[in-house]
Amino acid sequence: MFTAFQNFMDKYFMPVAEKVDNNPHLKAVKSGMMGLTPFTILGSIFAILPALPNMIGKGNFLSQFIISNAELLDMPVTLSLGFLSLYAVMTISYALGHYYKLYIPGSIGLSTFAFVMLTIRFDKNGVPDIANFGAKGLFVAIFVGLLTVELYRWCQNHHLSISMPEGVPDFVSSSFEMIPTALIVGGAFIIIRGLSLAYVGVLPPEMISIVVGPLVGSMDSLTGVWLLGILQLTLFFFGIHPSVLSGITAPIMYQFFAENVEALRAGQAIPHFYAPGSISAYFGFTGAGISIGVVILAMFSKSNQYKKIGKLSFIPCLFGINEPILFGLPVILNPIMMILFILGGNIVGQLPYMFMEFGWLSKPIFTPPYVGAFFEGFLTAGDWRSILVNALQVVLAVLIYLPFFKVMEKAQLKEENEIKEAKVLDDESLLDDLDLDF
Repeated sequence: MFTAFQNFMDKYFMPVAEKVDNNPHLKAVKSGMMGLTPFTILGSIFAILPALPNMIGKGNFLSQFIISNAELLDMPVTLSLGFLSLYAVMTISYALGHYYKLYIPGSIGLSTFAFVMLTIRFDKNGVPDIANFGAKGLFVAIFVGLLTVELYRWCQNHHLSISMPEGVPDFVSSSFEMIPTALIVGGAFIIIRGLSLAYVGVLPPEMISIVVGPLVGSMDSLTGVWLLGILQLTLFFFGIHPSVLSGITAPIMYQFFAENVEALRAGQAIPHFYAPGSISAYFGFTGAGISIGVVILAMFSKSNQYKKIGKLSFIPCLFGINEPILFGLPVILNPIMMILFILGGNIVGQLPYMFMEFGWLSKPIFTPPYVGAFFEGFLTAGDWRSILVNALQVVLAVLIYLPFFKVMEKAQLKEENEIKEAKVLDDESLLDDLDLDF
């Protein structure tokens, strides 16, 4: 049964996963989303500062400084998370332009113009409304970043450019060569904006929100995230890294995170549990499948081999690196561990999200760099209860893996004893073969 399922995965899922992982557009989106990490960290740090006076009192120098410079300290939040989509279109177009070996300043410049063209509004007084530059425009940024570079590439392949004579510096010739491309790309997005307003009555961000609304909404529910977790762990179990899905999931996570920070600034309830920090701190706690449970069991195993693997895996596991235990024990492609890794890992990994929905744990407002188990969960929301939740995950992981680990351990001990007995017999046979006369 297991072999048949493994063959099915290898035959049908592995080729699809490889194509998805190597798709230049999804790779560009994935790289572009990763490029937003510094902005999310910067924005979330400054978003937390206004809350400090209420936490440490207002009578000290630090609190007075924060209160007196509230407008200045709020600007990094506005200029990072408030412009998240603008930065996204730049990073995505950079990644795809780099893949196609196009002129990078041209790729970024054209895509930025196109994004602004599709998203900006002006009131009756000519004041620009840049609300779509934030999380609301993230899917438009993805669409524009990819389409702009593809149009640029099409123009290059069809030689729609101005050729400059030899001797002209490269930076000058590259700029002039782009003039026809800029007219074509710019004209295309001007037409898209005009058609959207004329026939639908809204800008493209509102149109795209209607189309992707069901997908985004599904990731804001325990059921949707549960199904996604099952898919990710199933792929991982069969050797396909779940990062192949990040081109789809990352934009949703960053949108939710930005909306959480905006709610924090407005003094409103934090709406979303699905964000980069909480995914890493809880679902990815000690690595996929909450593998700390297997590591602890291996460390105290009666098997010498398991004990060595467990000790070697413990420190890396605390920092989310669980490949030593997954491939050393192994867990990956091990029929005994399949159900536990996929279902058990998903249950323990997503339990904190249920706590968030019930109000027992704070939702994420910060995306910290990875600082190790327990600390990361605390930093995502500054909630000390996260440490208790992570500790509960450790206990549950040990209990869930224990019965099936014992089955593996029994088989391993039998194998080790057979090897030991065979070695003893070999030694005795060697002594018998020696003709020693004293």
